[in-house]
Amino acid sequence: MARTPAAPAPFTIVMGGDSYLNEQTVRDLRDRAQRHDPAAELIELEAGESDQYAFDEAVSPSLLSDSAIVLIRDMQNADERLGEAMVAYCRGTHADEPSAGIVIAQHEGGVKAKRLVDQLVKAGAKQEKVPDLKRPEAKINFVMQRFEREHRRVDPMAAQQLVSVLGDKTGELAAMCSQLCFDFDDDPIGLDRVNQYLTANPQVTGFAVADAAVEGRTAEAIMSMRAALQQGTDPIALIGALAMKLRTIAKASAVRSGTISRAETKTNPWVLNNAMRQLSGWTSPGLGACIRMLAWADEQGKSSGGDPVYALERSIEVISSKGRGL
Repeated sequence: MARTPAAPAPFTIVMGGDSYLNEQTVRDLRDRAQRHDPAAELIELEAGESDQYAFDEAVSPSLLSDSAIVLIRDMQNADERLGEAMVAYCRGTHADEPSAGIVIAQHEGGVKAKRLVDQLVKAGAKQEKVPDLKRPEAKINFVMQRFEREHRRVDPMAAQQLVSVLGDKTGELAAMCSQLCFDFDDDPIGLDRVNQYLTANPQVTGFAVADAAVEGRTAEAIMSMRAALQQGTDPIALIGALAMKLRTIAKASAVRSGTISRAETKTNPWVLNNAMRQLSGWTSPGLGACIRMLAWADEQGKSSGGDPVYALERSIEVISSKGRGL
């Protein structure tokens, strides 16, 4: 016998965290409330533009419906009277008094209106604390969960690549996960699929060129570079990717020598581990030579009389030789 889903909490505060996840949590709670009571009227209030009377009217039965799902946006902007009305309503719903509404209050986080949040929680409100996704591991877990929502799986390396490229843009990251599931039947989605899908992204192209170069695959790196330029990628973007790769190689070398700790590198663990695997054959003089070459290439790309394509190709050759080509 199927278990009946539990009724939504009468009053829920969605608190802080990543703005995309905060909004998603609100949507999920709204959808759950609508499934529980399809006839309920959906009402949205902006806390900064609403007063206690608007709130009381929203949560009361109306001619249109006996019940309502009330979304309160930017709860941190509620004035004192509106806050008092919300607390009173929350106390009433938890005193077995009849209520006609499900309230979902969205708070952006921070200390503003913290006293109101504390009062509501004390009165019985449920608090949903949203993660902030600041740590690389949290972002990777987010990617895994997005695929699980689609009843699919993703290879860990593919998840790492998605985070490396779009980790600072949660909405785009979520959309990319959904699009990959829609476009491809692979289960799990692998790294090749992710790179294939992101091939037009200069950062992904730059990663591919940089990886081939530091591993000594000169011809592959130059071919990838030329293909990227033909697709309209700016040479400066590729130079930047190569410079980022060399900085990571330098950090990995410093970790291996014991000069700094992994935490001190402030680098994505997967990116650092990959650089550690690519350290073979690199020396401090070689790294220095490559960094100087890229500085010259960057100057060529930004000056009116320079030849950035030649400078980029020459840089790839020097990097592929681990700095021994000078």
